[in-house]
Amino acid sequence: MTEPEPAPSASEPSPKKSWAHGVAMRGLVALPLVAGLATAGWLLAGGNDPAPVDGRQLVPVPAAKQDPATVGGGAGPSVLEVSAPVKAQETPKGARPLEEWAGKLAGPLDIPAKSLMGYANGELALRGEQPNCHLSWVTLAGIGAASSNHGRGGDNPLGLSAQQWKKHGASIPGIAKPALADPDSASVAAGRALCASGADLGGGNGWWKAIAAYQGGKGNEAELFRQRVLGNAQLYATLSLDPARSASPAVKATRFALGQLGLPYVWGGNGPEAGAAGFDCSGLTKASYDEAGVALPRTADSQFRALPQVAGEPKLGDLVFYGNPSTRIHHVGLYLGNGLMINAPTEGQAIQIHTYHSKGDDYTGAGRPAA
Repeated sequence: MTEPEPAPSASEPSPKKSWAHGVAMRGLVALPLVAGLATAGWLLAGGNDPAPVDGRQLVPVPAAKQDPATVGGGAGPSVLEVSAPVKAQETPKGARPLEEWAGKLAGPLDIPAKSLMGYANGELALRGEQPNCHLSWVTLAGIGAASSNHGRGGDNPLGLSAQQWKKHGASIPGIAKPALADPDSASVAAGRALCASGADLGGGNGWWKAIAAYQGGKGNEAELFRQRVLGNAQLYATLSLDPARSASPAVKATRFALGQLGLPYVWGGNGPEAGAAGFDCSGLTKASYDEAGVALPRTADSQFRALPQVAGEPKLGDLVFYGNPSTRIHHVGLYLGNGLMINAPTEGQAIQIHTYHSKGDDYTGAGRPAA
């Protein structure tokens, strides 16, 4: 039986295949994320971490005696169950209360107040026009983040197509001359596009289908857009209920990890800044907390043993671990909330959002690097 290969250096390619190069190629990386359909069983691949950095070699157990939970076997979180963001802080009615609301949340959410007011006005407009759609401002904010970084990246803040704008933005009550670059106008038009055909965004299936139809792309492009909308909307919903956490290491680490969605999994990879096209699982969690000023060990197993364990359900920014604590922890992800984690699964897949815990997997618990 062959021994595990040592980890490649940051400047070397993956030992099995060369993947897409860097941030510019994110949209081209495979994202096998069909909701409800299991992707490649990354927990069957023999573990995703590089060899221990202290030089010890892990000798595999012969197949006849192998416990699937000890060396990366068994089922795991390789599927993203259909999900919608959790309920966020409600938007107030009235110009003055809305301005105060946006002023308080703009900094913690890192969304310009004008854009945030636009998203809120979009929700309020659609409450009147299509109340059964259940559009939330966090969905519009997630689209704004994925499309233009809330208008910072161009004059089309919600990424509306020419056809969508012509159909849904030509006439907006209270706005004499609707403009695509105006957050209020664009948010109402985007809300109408999302709620078209009687969509209900209050549940996972309706939300998931509406985001796919809104963007209109296919394959990798569509999946990556949907992932970015979901991840950012979930973060905004969580922070809207607890804005004081926005400067915490856990939130900073989560923001960094969300920024890596679409990069390829690279065995032993520490990310583009270290000369690799992407990350492996523990490389991603370490880099995320490095960004937040919290040092972590390099491998999933060493991270598990270094962190205080979480009692009960994990919270935003916690690390979620897989394996057998008595032998070896072989995988780690970063918890996003609402049952989701940011995950670098295995070779052939990109960094993506997955459901963190499913029946039959070898989830073993969570650790908290920082509050």
